Amino acid sequence: MTVHFIGAGPGAADLITLRGRDLIAACPVCLYAGSLVPEALLSHCPPGARIVNTAPMDLDQIVAEIAAAHRAGHDVARLHSGDLSVWSAMGEQLRRLRDLGIPYDVTPGVPSFAAAAAALGTELTLPGLAQSVVLTRTSGRASSMPAGETLANFAATGATLAIHLSVHVLDRVQAELVPHYGEGCAVAVVFRASWPDQRIIRATLGTLDPAIGAGERTALILVGPALAAEGFDESRLYAGDYDRRFRPVGTAPRFPE
Repeated sequence: MTVHFIGAGPGAADLITLRGRDLIAACPVCLYAGSLVPEALLSHCPPGARIVNTAPMDLDQIVAEIAAAHRAGHDVARLHSGDLSVWSAMGEQLRRLRDLGIPYDVTPGVPSFAAAAAALGTELTLPGLAQSVVLTRTSGRASSMPAGETLANFAATGATLAIHLSVHVLDRVQAELVPHYGEGCAVAVVFRASWPDQRIIRATLGTLDPAIGAGERTALILVGPALAAEGFDESRLYAGDYDRRFRPVGTAPRFPE
């Protein structure tokens, strides 16, 4: 018996890995975070599967479901939205399973920042402008931020910021970022990336209306000069005179055939 933690992707039912889909189809028990995971993914469950929406459950109840499946010898598909490596609350579940001696594995999923960038048709790392992407958030009721992990500190690097779980405090986001990026810096807010009701708002830090975040939670804020740049340098990767292992150049290439 194994508990398969599966990244269910950002929202679109077909943005799941083949491995994740096949694991769902092979598991007689499926636990899914119903507040964020599309129900269409449950169509992959085998006939007669026990399907449990964990949205109204606490950690003890979730682990009890897994333990019951373990006693019955049933594999479990545990679905979380996006990718499990960030803000999934997977870590605390894995700790419980280790204590109980219940085996598990992890299948990655498409993260929300990647879906948002795809919706924008934007590369987040452009030569000469940004070569780093910072995934971060603001403090919330569920988890506070460590003292050094502030928006201002990250903004000081000039990197592209992908700010999660913060659309309801856009005024605070603007106040912390404007001193570093300037009011003219490009910003995009992507609501429910890849879902049928996806919505995109493009603006600058100075023109962004904080009111758009009122009552919202499922949105991603992307900020940085790479979002609206046209005059960036071209990468050397495809330059005609760039000597590569798979495309040797010159009379004495660095990587001879």
